[in-house]
Amino acid sequence: MRLTPLREFTMMRLMNQLTDKPDWNTKIFDQTIIARWKTEAISVPDIDMTESMVEWCIDELQYKAKKFQKTGIITAYDSDIVKSDTVIPPSLRNDLKVAVAPLEDVPEVYRDWHPGSGNTVLDLVHPSLFPVIYGWMKILKDTLVGLDDCVRRCGDGVTLGVPPSEEALQYRPNLWGRVIFQNNLQDPYSRKYQWLPCEVVFEGDRVKIISYINNLHPKVHKSLYEVIERVIEVAIPLWNQTLTPLKFLAYNSPRINYGGCIYDPDPENWPEEDQLQQLPNETEDDYLERKDDWARDMRQVVRPEPEKFAFPRWDLNEDGEEINKDKRVDLKKEFSERGLQIIVKLANLHLTPEKLNYAGGTWHVEGQLNEHICATALYYYDSVNITESCLSFRQQSSSHTMDIGYDQDHHNWLPKVFGCEQNGPNVQYVGDVATKEGRLLTFPNVFQHRVLPFRLIDLTKLGHRKILALFLMDPHIRIISSANVPCQQQEWWVQEIKEQGLLGTVPAEIQNEIIHNVVEFPIGIEEAKELRLELMEERKVFVHRRDQTFASETFSLCEH
Repeated sequence: MRLTPLREFTMMRLMNQLTDKPDWNTKIFDQTIIARWKTEAISVPDIDMTESMVEWCIDELQYKAKKFQKTGIITAYDSDIVKSDTVIPPSLRNDLKVAVAPLEDVPEVYRDWHPGSGNTVLDLVHPSLFPVIYGWMKILKDTLVGLDDCVRRCGDGVTLGVPPSEEALQYRPNLWGRVIFQNNLQDPYSRKYQWLPCEVVFEGDRVKIISYINNLHPKVHKSLYEVIERVIEVAIPLWNQTLTPLKFLAYNSPRINYGGCIYDPDPENWPEEDQLQQLPNETEDDYLERKDDWARDMRQVVRPEPEKFAFPRWDLNEDGEEINKDKRVDLKKEFSERGLQIIVKLANLHLTPEKLNYAGGTWHVEGQLNEHICATALYYYDSVNITESCLSFRQQSSSHTMDIGYDQDHHNWLPKVFGCEQNGPNVQYVGDVATKEGRLLTFPNVFQHRVLPFRLIDLTKLGHRKILALFLMDPHIRIISSANVPCQQQEWWVQEIKEQGLLGTVPAEIQNEIIHNVVEFPIGIEEAKELRLELMEERKVFVHRRDQTFASETFSLCEH
């Protein structure tokens, strides 16, 4: 990703904060409010903010307000982290709460607390249970299953083979045809497990889930399927905006250009009489060393400023209407025939007077490479009695500095301007996004992200946060989905054969004994939980290695 000046990140954070304000899109044209916002922004301690930076931010938001008024969507950070607090109406949010309730209202013994969470994270629907298991599970060769027959056909198919080692695969196709070099990343493709997406097709202006959501029974939870379809419909325009920078590289132009290192003051440009003078009896070598140290201490790197905000002619016209639509991602238009593959997750995070705090998460990207997750949508549909929670982002930036001019051995501009160090990792902190109730947030799977800590507000009461997560597979690539895999859950299978009367008049005790003696397939819940631990351990290793890789590319400034 583009090496971005610290000041530009500061500008993006300011715009993200301003667009969190109620009615920001009208207030941004009120000169009294603008004056107050400018004063507040410049006066924040320890924040490097200048008048020209604030001026640009105001101008950019006035420009973006035209589109926001039509869509309710706004970019939080470039490349493109997108948020909206209005695209999902309260009625849909309430429908989701109602449809999810049967998953929550179960006896404690059936609650699936996420391993390692200390009974804090409750998994309602999680892709790590009953995933694709290479070398074990059954897969259909020439047919597909839908919502009506996915349980009935449990056990059909042939055993899925183990994929070949990917050690030799150094290149992989990326979204919209580009290629990424896989460097220093061991075992990026799992040869054991794969999360299982459902198939989603377009039907006019609607979307339809046509294969089961893994771990969500399509008949028992039919109403929840319908609600999730409506959320997907709303998420697609945000995904379009999130993915467009991967297709159209000029989509996000720099706000601040940095062509070379400039010092002010710079003693090297001073008259000789103003330079540090040689002391009596001081050797030439000692003097030159002392003079270099003095000049280094005196020099101050000039941080770059933005110029006047320029209307991006390729984006919107003066009426706020999109132009160059062919350069933008349009998932419905581009994939109307083949549809999308989406992984669904539902999870609740619970805090109690005994467990007051959530310590936060680790830096990660979603999934392993064989899942080809290209973007995420997170819908925060219910929050009660918790402090503000944020999702934090960082990026691996380009270490290409050939276009930046600097003198021999002068490296101090790198930390001052970009926040990076010579021979240090090219990782830049992007910013945080508040994850407040009612917010839909999308981002590409090129950022590392983590949940920041939060806690109870009233320490005497319970608190929670509930999330619907949608992971979009790269639509250019088809992976094994639930259309290829009849259900693996023994519980679903047992329920089906009893409802269909497949054991006839066999006494109930003998039926239970027959079912109990079924081994290997379908998979019982306890065995599935053991397999989940293995999957989680494999992914923990992957996340650690991916984190090392993320920081392995470093800056090595050329010496002239």
